[in-house]
Formats: sequence, structure tokens, C-alpha cells
Amino acid sequence: MDNHLSCEVIVQAYRRQAASASSRARLYLSIREAILARSLDAGTAVPPTRVLAAELELGRNTVVRAYDQLLVEGYLESRVGSGTFVSDAVSQIASPQPPRRLVGTRQEGMSRRGNAIAGKALSSRVQSGAFMPGLPDVGHFPFPTWRRLLAKQMRREQRHLAQYGYGGYGPLKMVLADYLKVTRMMSCSPRQILILNGSHQALDLCARMLADVGDSVWMEDPGYWGARNVLSAADLRIHPVPVDDNGINPREEDWLKPPRMIFVSPSSQYPTGAVLSLERRLRLLEFAERNRTWVIEDDYDNEVRYHSHPVASLFGLSTAQRVIYVGTFSKVMYPGLRLAYLVVPEDLIEPFTVGNAELYREGRMLEQAALAEFIEGGHFTAHIRRMRGIYEERRDCLRDLLEAKLGDSITSLGGLAGLHLPVRFNFPIDDVQLASDALRDGVVLRALSLYSIAAENRLLGMNLGFAAIPVEQIEAPALKLVRLIEAERKRRGCG
Repeated sequence: MDNHLSCEVIVQAYRRQAASASSRARLYLSIREAILARSLDAGTAVPPTRVLAAELELGRNTVVRAYDQLLVEGYLESRVGSGTFVSDAVSQIASPQPPRRLVGTRQEGMSRRGNAIAGKALSSRVQSGAFMPGLPDVGHFPFPTWRRLLAKQMRREQRHLAQYGYGGYGPLKMVLADYLKVTRMMSCSPRQILILNGSHQALDLCARMLADVGDSVWMEDPGYWGARNVLSAADLRIHPVPVDDNGINPREEDWLKPPRMIFVSPSSQYPTGAVLSLERRLRLLEFAERNRTWVIEDDYDNEVRYHSHPVASLFGLSTAQRVIYVGTFSKVMYPGLRLAYLVVPEDLIEPFTVGNAELYREGRMLEQAALAEFIEGGHFTAHIRRMRGIYEERRDCLRDLLEAKLGDSITSLGGLAGLHLPVRFNFPIDDVQLASDALRDGVVLRALSLYSIAAENRLLGMNLGFAAIPVEQIEAPALKLVRLIEAERKRRGCG
């Protein structure tokens, strides 16, 4: 398909979109839906931004931002000197899939470990749309600034790109140390910071360097299944610990069996949004010091806090150096960046740096160098401040609509931070079936019950991502969800 035909496909799709959405959102949805419907095949060239802008009578910047979002999400790919094309990878998404083996059943040729990992895959193949949790709004990310910084690094002397990193790009670690001192009250040297390719790699490194096969690890229950799967894959024994409104809440019998590691998200527990109380923070740190237990602190969503300052980190409170801090840039910037970092105690600097180099090798030095300037130039904190207001408006819109329509049938949890709204049902319901029914109606959500290990810790509800949806687009999918929930209430005689 040539540029003229692909342009016509996009124009027709754009005109079918509801005019209530912004021009950028309409264009983004038009192209994405054309790709998924196979109207634009893998490898098809999309029109240059100037051509498409003229055809649709839009500003070129509107088209650039729509293309940028599609590039980040993997629907489009840029080829230097050739233009922008539909990604080859989308053919696997859009093509009809053959009947698939049920998740959890054994597949010949796979190891027991491999089958265990595949059997725990709870993340959906659907990774976009309302209300997919965990997605930031990349449409507001300052891509022109980011591209300029990347280009600047490419023009520089290339020595820092021609070698593996050793713990990460030095200037990035320096600006991160300063940033953490101001925002998280953490006193750490640049040497204590390791740059990694995502938080899952950070957790895998912790598991391999700090624990042996069969060692026990406490995990919040309900909690983040991605972390659970990484630590299970390292052959650690997962011990679920309940969570309440004040965060992780070990029972008396838990305290009697010290684990090798504790994984905790104290600033904004995922998925409930609970903040770990100071009393429990101090008891957890004292327990870890006394039993030589390692605490892995996942600082999930702490940058995106509403009406409150960031909460002091466990790492900053600890005096015994038993805490390893995990941070990530994916939620604040864009998921495809895949850069995270660890802050380790002084005694672990050398073994962790060597372990990281031996197990994974290090790369993405171009992005690390650009990120150092992005933070140092104030763009990072400015973007966070701007997005807080945008996200808060979207959260309030979704929460207020659901509470107005569903009343005391639901309870909104958390809400002080983050890009998702956890909602608990106050009547019996199969939340997994609800999520499946919603998906058929084009609404993506996560059942809260799937975040739990132990039945006694299970919450029935839904985890709703609101960050990537403009306010004007929230009502329609939210009302679809309301209708499904009301129908289920009536079916069960609760309404």
C-alpha cells in the first residue's frame, strides 16, 4: 500500500471518530484501529506528518504527537531515511490466532520452571484502552525535548556509547543521587545506584544476589503479581502477608518465622494504595535488622501523589543498611523506556555491580545520557508537576462517576497516589467474570481477586487505570461498566 492509499485509510477512519475527543486522540485512535483491523498492514508506510496534517487540516504538531504515541506503544516504527511504517510486530496482534493451549497446562519441550512461569502469566495481551492499569499518558510527554536531548548525545563524542556500562552512566547516577536526597530524604552516593532495564530485572538481581533456592520471601497480599512471578521464578518460597488500610500487616505467627527477604511497597501499596504507617515502618526495620532480613522497597507511584508530599522512604529511615530501594522511570515518562534503578547499601555496591554486569550486561547508554540531562535541566520534575494535575482530574472524574452511579455498592480504595483506582465491591460478585464481560464490551480492567494468593486475603473488586484516558473519554466506558455491575447486582438480588 502506498502513501496515498494509507493516507486515505487514515482520513476515512478519522472522520468516523467521535468529534467530542481531541484531534490528537481522534487521530491516534483512527490509526490504531486501522492497524488492528488490518486496514493498514504490517510494513505499510504511513504518510509524512506534513502531508497528513494538510489532508486533515490539523496542526503538524498534532500529527507528530499522535505518531509519537503510536511509536512508543509499538504500533509504528521509524526507519532512518525511509519514514514511518506500521510495525512488523503488530501482525501477530491483529492476525487471527490459532486455538491456544490453556494457560497453566504443561507444554512439551518446556522445562518445569518454564511451564511454571508461563502458567502464572496474569497480564493480558490487551495492553491499552480504558481502563488498563499502569499506563501513563504519553501524549503529554515532552517528546520534542526528549528527541533533542537524544540527538545531542548522538552528536557528542561517542566513547560512552561504545562500551558496556558498569553500574550505569555516571552523570545519571549523580543527578539521581541529588534528586533522591531532595524528594525522598535519602542520603546515598552515586556509587550506590545501579541503572537497570526495568524493575523486573532489578528484582531478579536482588533475588539472585541475596537469596538461595528455597529461601522465604514475604510478599504483600494482595500485591503486585509481576514481582511475585519474578521471585517465584528464582525458586524462592512466597509467603503471603495480609494488607490493611495501613499497609503490610504481619500476623503474630509471621513475626516468629523471619524470611530471607521482604518485598514491600510502603509509599503506595499496589493495588490497594495503602500507605505503610510509621509505626509499622519502624517495626519492620527493627525486625529486619535483628534477623538480618533484606527489605526490598518498591517505591511504586510515589512521584504521582495528590494533595500530599512524597512519603519518606524506608531506605531513608533505615540506619542498619538492610534496605534495597527500587525505583523506575516507566510510569512517569513512558513504558517503553524500560529504565529502572536500585539503591543498595554500601556493603553491596561491589557484589551487585559485578553481578549485574555478569548476568545481564548493561546498555541503553544513549537513553541514560539523555535522561541525565532531562533530569538536570528540570524537565523531569516539571513533567511530574504538570501530569499530577492532569491525572488528579481524571481520577476524580472516574471515581465521582462510579460513586454517583453505584453508591454504597462500592468503596474506592487508595486514591492518594498513582495511576489507578482500586474499587472494592460491597456485594458478592465474580470479579474475574466481570472483567471478562467488560472486555467483550471494549473495557479493560483487572479483577482485584487476582492480586491475592491466600483466599482469606482476597478482595473482590476492580483495578481501573485512568491515567491514559482524557477526561472527555472517561464517561462512555465507565457507564458500560456501571451497566454490567448493576445487571450483576440485580441478578444476585442485591439491588
